[in-house]
Amino acid sequence: MARVKNIEAFCNVCNSVTKMELAGDAKVFDLQNKKWAKCKKCKQMIIIDPTESPKPEKLTADNIEIENCSEYSPKKSYSVGESIYHSAWDDYGRVIGKEISSSGQNTIKVEFQKLGHKKLIESIL
Repeated sequence: MARVKNIEAFCNVCNSVTKMELAGDAKVFDLQNKKWAKCKKCKQMIIIDPTESPKPEKLTADNIEIENCSEYSPKKSYSVGESIYHSAWDDYGRVIGKEISSSGQNTIKVEFQKLGHKKLIESIL
């Protein structure tokens, strides 16, 4: 039985760092050092660079520039990495992700300095 080489890499489909099974070289155009890998979590085949760091840059609430924060309102739309201030909670945070809820409502994941991770509604009409 052949040994399978597993590495840890960032999966664009799962949007997380997972174990991946290397499946072979990607022989397409200028893709040097690129490999085909199968994500163990979502089972999708993607092209990865094994020389890159597996973890994407992490957005944290520790280094928020308070003067550049916008005040949170459910009527506004926010982008990942944007700093916000929640006046009801008197806390500053940074948007670390966006999702669509099961009811179809747009939500944002925010890491606050005091409260930690919270989900907030955005783009209410």
